[in-house]
Amino acid sequence: MAGLIKREDIDEVRQRTDIKEVVDGYVTLKGAGLGSFKGLCPFHDERSPSFTVRPQVGRYHCFGCGEDGDVISFVQKLDHTSFHEAVEKLAARIGFELRYEDGGSGPNREDVGRRQRLIDAHKVADEFFRAQLLTPGATEGRTFLHDRGFDRAAADQFGVGYAPQGWDSLLKHLRGRGYTDPELKLTGMFSEGGRGIYDRFRGRLIWPIRDIAGDTIGFGARKLYEDDQGPKYLNTPETALYKKSQVLYGIDLAKRSIAKDRQLVVVEGYTDVMACHLAGITTAVATCGTAFGTEHIKIARRLLSDDGSGGEVIFTFDGDAAGQKAALRAFEEDQRFVAQTYVAVEPNGADPCELRQSKGDAAVRDLIATRRPLFEFAIRAALKRHNLDTVEGRIAALRESAPVVAQIRDAGIRPAYARELSGWLGMPVEEVSRAVGAAAKRAAQAPAGGAGSGTYQGQGRGQGSGFVTVTGGGSAPGVAPFSASAALPSFNRPDPRDPVAAMERQALEVALQQPGMLEGETWQRFTDARFSTPAYLAIHEAIRATGLAFAGDPVRWVEQLLQEVPEPLRPLVSELAVVPLPASTADGVLRYCKDILARLFELQITRVKADKMGQLQRLDATADPEEFQRLNRELMQLEMQRRSLRAEA
Repeated sequence: MAGLIKREDIDEVRQRTDIKEVVDGYVTLKGAGLGSFKGLCPFHDERSPSFTVRPQVGRYHCFGCGEDGDVISFVQKLDHTSFHEAVEKLAARIGFELRYEDGGSGPNREDVGRRQRLIDAHKVADEFFRAQLLTPGATEGRTFLHDRGFDRAAADQFGVGYAPQGWDSLLKHLRGRGYTDPELKLTGMFSEGGRGIYDRFRGRLIWPIRDIAGDTIGFGARKLYEDDQGPKYLNTPETALYKKSQVLYGIDLAKRSIAKDRQLVVVEGYTDVMACHLAGITTAVATCGTAFGTEHIKIARRLLSDDGSGGEVIFTFDGDAAGQKAALRAFEEDQRFVAQTYVAVEPNGADPCELRQSKGDAAVRDLIATRRPLFEFAIRAALKRHNLDTVEGRIAALRESAPVVAQIRDAGIRPAYARELSGWLGMPVEEVSRAVGAAAKRAAQAPAGGAGSGTYQGQGRGQGSGFVTVTGGGSAPGVAPFSASAALPSFNRPDPRDPVAAMERQALEVALQQPGMLEGETWQRFTDARFSTPAYLAIHEAIRATGLAFAGDPVRWVEQLLQEVPEPLRPLVSELAVVPLPASTADGVLRYCKDILARLFELQITRVKADKMGQLQRLDATADPEEFQRLNRELMQLEMQRRSLRAEA
C-alpha cells in the first residue's frame, strides 16, 4: 500500500534510537542497577518511581500501572501521534531517511499526519512573528520590551515576536507556504467571519508557547495599542495541540534545571518567566490563562522526580486579593505533591518582572530565597478573615486554621506550627493542639481513594505490575488472570511464593535480557528444559520458536518474541525484559546469569532423574537386567552433569 513505511526501516529506527534519550525529554530518569533507569511514570500519577527503562532491550515498563512498549509506542502515547507519525519523528531525530512501499520518498503533504502538519504551521508562524519584531511597524512592541528591561538578546532567547496590525499578514504568509484554509482553521491562529478567516493576533506582542519537547503549539499575545478592543492578553484557543490545562509556558527552557535543581517556580505571566530566567531562576514557568491544576502538577512531579527525596515548588503571586486567592487555590492542590510547597510574595505587590525592572536581578533571586511555606501563608490568610479582638472571632479563626495545620505532612513541624498558631490567636497551646488533633482525626476518617480490591498487587522483585485486573472465573485466591477476554487464552499470574515459578521467571529474565548467554550447548539445554508454570511455559515456547537468529540484537530479539507470544502475555514479556537484574557490574551480571541458568538446568536434571528413578523402581531387575543397567548408567551420568553444573556455578 502506498505510503506505508518499509518494515526493515521501522526496525532500523527502533534499533538505532536510544530510548533513554527520548524518555529523558519527558521523565527524569535515575540509575536503577546496571543498564536500568527509573523515574516517575508519565502515564499515571505515582509517588514512588516504578517506570523502568532498559536501553539494551529498547523497552520501558511501569511496574505500577503496567504501561509498556518500545520507543515508538512511547512517542505515540506521549505526543498523541499515530504509529506512522511517531516513526517519522524518530527517523528525523536520528537523521534516517525512510523508504516507503510505493518506492517514493514518503507521503505528500496531504498524507502527512494532522498533528505534524499543525506543528509545522506553528513553526512557520513562530518564525514569521520573530522576523516581524525587527520591522519598523513593531516599534511599540520593542518599546514595551525595552521599558520592562528586556533587550534584543532576551527577546531572541524566548522567541518573542510581533503580529502586524493588518488582518491577513500571517494568513497570506501561511497560504504562501502551501497551507490550506481548512488546515489553518485547526491551528487556532485565525478567527472566522462572514468573508472567511483572518488573523486572530493583530498589533500584539507575541510569545510562542511550546510543549515539553520544544515544539511550538500555541501563542500568547499582549495588547499594545489603545484602540485594540480585545483583552489585555489573548491566547490560542483550545486546539488539537493546545490544551491550556496541560501547558506550562517556559517548560521547554526550564525542564533541565527543574530536574537538576529539584525546584519548580510558578509565576503568573510571560514577562515574569523571562525576568526570572534572566535573573538566574531558570526553573520558572507560568500557566497560560488558567489556574495551576491537576494536569500541571503531573508534569511538575515527573520533572521533579517527586518521590519523597526532596524538591520544592514555589508559587509567586501578586500581593493583591487576586494573588492571594490564587495562592490559596494552589494550597488546595498541595497534598498532591511530596515536594515541599512554598509561596513568595513581594511585600509591595510587585511581580518578578516589575521587581527586576526596579531593583535588578538580585531582588528577584532574593524574592525566591525568602519564600515561606505555603501552609503558613494559608494559615495567616485564614486569620485575616476574622476579628481576632473578639472571643468569637478567635474561635472562628481557630476552627478555620486548625485543619490547615493538620494537613502539614512533616510530623516534626506540625506541633511547632500549632504553638505558633496559639501565639497568633492568643490562646492556650493545649486548646490549639486539641483542635489540630481533632481536625487530623476527622481528615483520617474521611473516605479515602485508592486502588480497588480488584487490582493485583505484586510481591517480590519485579512483581509489582498493576496492569492485571482480577475478574471472575475461578482463578486461585489472590492470583489474577492476565486477560479477561474470552477470545484469547487466559493465563494466571504465577504465584511469586512458588520456588519453581520463581526459578522459571528468573531464567526467562536472563534469556530475554542476555540472549547471548544461550548460544552453543546452552541453547540446547535451555530449549530442552521443561517449564511447568503455564504463563512461563508459553514464553519459553515462543523463545524456542523464535530461535537465535536475533540473539545478537536484544532490541530485535524482544520485538520478535512479542510477536510470538499470545497477546495477553505481551505485558509480562515487557516486564521480564526490563526488570533490573540483581547485579551492579558487568562481571556480576555474567555470574548471576550463569548461576540462574545452571540452577534451571539442575532443576531439569532433577526432574529427569526423578522420572528415571521411578522407572527403575517399577522395573524387575532380574527380568530385564540390561534395562536395569542402562537406567543406572543414565542416572550416574545425570548426577555427574548436575555436579558439573554446580562446579560451573
